[in-house]
Amino acid sequence: MKRFSPQAMRCLAARLATGIGVQPDDAGILADALVDADLQGISTHGISRLNIYLQRIEKGLIASKVELAVERDGGSILVLDAGNGIGQVQAVKALNLLEPLAIKNGVAAATIRNSQHFGALSYYCNRAADKGLILLAMTNCEPAMSPEGGYQPFFGTNPIAASFPTGKGFNVKVDLATSVVARGNIIAAQKKKQPIPENWALDRHGEPTTDPQEALLGTVLTMAGHKGYALALMVEVFSSVLSGSSIGPDIGSMYKDMDRKQGVGHFFCLFNIAAFLDLSDFRKRLDETIDRIKNSKRRPGVEEILVPGERSAKNAKVNSVQGIAVSDETLAELQQWCLRLNVPFVCSEVHV
Repeated sequence: MKRFSPQAMRCLAARLATGIGVQPDDAGILADALVDADLQGISTHGISRLNIYLQRIEKGLIASKVELAVERDGGSILVLDAGNGIGQVQAVKALNLLEPLAIKNGVAAATIRNSQHFGALSYYCNRAADKGLILLAMTNCEPAMSPEGGYQPFFGTNPIAASFPTGKGFNVKVDLATSVVARGNIIAAQKKKQPIPENWALDRHGEPTTDPQEALLGTVLTMAGHKGYALALMVEVFSSVLSGSSIGPDIGSMYKDMDRKQGVGHFFCLFNIAAFLDLSDFRKRLDETIDRIKNSKRRPGVEEILVPGERSAKNAKVNSVQGIAVSDETLAELQQWCLRLNVPFVCSEVHV
């Protein structure tokens, strides 16, 4: 793994996206979302995904230039059509539409249909938290997870997320898949030719497997059994049924279905903290809550109790100095795109 300056990698990703036809401002959003994931240590949603996005844009499976359409405007409720555009770009634009509505009315919500995989939900939630807002975000994904008791993929890993501003220098960030593990971890294990834990997935015959290739052909297990299944269904209803987007197995695979669009749906609900409580009071109360959690009795061998979002914030601080890690495989993909699009590869390796 080599390390590169986050800013240099943002510039490279943006230049590659622009080179394939994405508008410069939109290319910047995509690049920033990918690098942000790498900064936080979520490499499964970082720059390693750029290759497949560029492939799908090149094939016309993702629209490189399209407006976010407002189909219904109900004051604090928006029904949005992403127009098969870049998921990260359309999600940021949706959040920008919701922000003034939430500030004015206290709460604003939007469904987004006809979209794509759009990376880590925490990217959007943290953007909101940095402005004193709380974003509750959900999305469906390509089928990878079966209902409890089955072994045919129906749901995506269907994550749900929210971030909360604190006075601690980081946001409390809850971002979790409703599967026992994010599917990106299985993809990463496959690329590294490494086995996975037996409790992660079933093979295509419904049997537990440690082979990541078989897991990708089979189904990821839900977290906490029937509870994860229930949460996955809830996310599907908000993201797909309510939005008018594709449902379950009707969603195209980003990697396998290179002949059709994905049809992903998202749900955003944005809260203005100041409508409920003075923002300073909210931060103070949350900081006190964090202190009480961290001062709880620790199990033997545990040096510190961390709260959600704290580890990724520490990762971001370190990686912003040491550079983000890029695998040899991803690096080769980026260099190949540079050759194809006549984009100079000017990222210097960071040595630590």
